[in-house]
Amino acid sequence: MDREQKILLKEIMEVGFVLVETNLYLDIQPNDERALRLHNSYSQKYKELESLYQAKYGPLRYTEMSSYPWAYINGPWPWEINFDIP
Repeated sequence: MDREQKILLKEIMEVGFVLVETNLYLDIQPNDERALRLHNSYSQKYKELESLYQAKYGPLRYTEMSSYPWAYINGPWPWEINFDIP
């Protein structure tokens, strides 16, 4: 896994964390329009990052389309990645 791939994957994980947190917040504060705008903004960003990653490196999840041969297993598993980016 090269440096650029690690950076992109880390950004996807960070944006995903924001989505989980805003989702949990909106579950108890559904009328917070500012939080909803934030969630929607990060949701769009997540889709863009995910699309970029998959175009360059292949599927992130087993539910995604794969080229031949099955590409989901081509990279290291998430727990095998050292995210110390120089």
